[in-house]
Amino acid sequence: MKNCIKNYRAQIVGVFGDPVDENPTGVMEEAAFAAKGVDFRYLTLLVCPKDLPAAMQAVRALNFRGINLTIPHKVAAVAHMDTLSEAAAIIGAINVVVNENGQLFGDNTDGKGFLSSLADVGIQVAGKTITVLGAGGASRAICVECALAGARVIRVANRNEERGRVLVSLLNQKTKTQAEYLPWDGVLPIPADTDILVNATSVGLAPHVDQRPEIDYWGIADGMVVCDVVFNDPNSLFLQAAAERGALTVNGLGMLAQQGALNFAMWTGEKAPLSVMEEVLRREFGV
Repeated sequence: MKNCIKNYRAQIVGVFGDPVDENPTGVMEEAAFAAKGVDFRYLTLLVCPKDLPAAMQAVRALNFRGINLTIPHKVAAVAHMDTLSEAAAIIGAINVVVNENGQLFGDNTDGKGFLSSLADVGIQVAGKTITVLGAGGASRAICVECALAGARVIRVANRNEERGRVLVSLLNQKTKTQAEYLPWDGVLPIPADTDILVNATSVGLAPHVDQRPEIDYWGIADGMVVCDVVFNDPNSLFLQAAAERGALTVNGLGMLAQQGALNFAMWTGEKAPLSVMEEVLRREFGV
């Protein structure tokens, strides 16, 4: 009779963030693990900025299979990686880590997930003029991927001028797009030739769902594509105001599901059940 040894240790992944309590990624990934029958568990973990170095060391010490990074850790976590993907090295921010025998590999699936969410509704960025609000980790990922996908012009609006210009310089040096900085002091005018407007800031993210970016909403033209990376609340005040102006709106749930599917595949080595992940998010947010 063969000796069968059962493995009682699940593979652990999760997310580090601050705030993180309202992040639904765990619900989506756990549903995907169950659908595929893989023994993984997803933990939603509050990690303050000062504790990130210790938290990244814990990924190694506790043999996590990997981790997601969300606000405010996407840029700071880069310094704790052993290796980076080519895209992550250009972006300068990561949202997913894979632990290979104690060696941490960092990648960024935010921008790829964003492009996939646009493609799902028939929108391509090639040849388009894109205005992006913010210059943080999500913005860097979106801008780089849009540039690599053939965007003609990318304008970056950010209140911190130095940070905004650093991103613009990166795009101009590393990609073929024409990148420009938009000063954001007070109410931001939206350039009239904008094809796609993206809120890549955290303004409107739960628990601050009563907030929206300080822009001139009258500058949103009928037929403009307006996207929000905020997924909680997916029906953000930003998107509501844009819809009232006749814009085609794209919420953050599609981007979340698409990048979550990429992360799933990196951790498990299996194709993600995307339809399951999308359905869970729709149910979670009642959309």
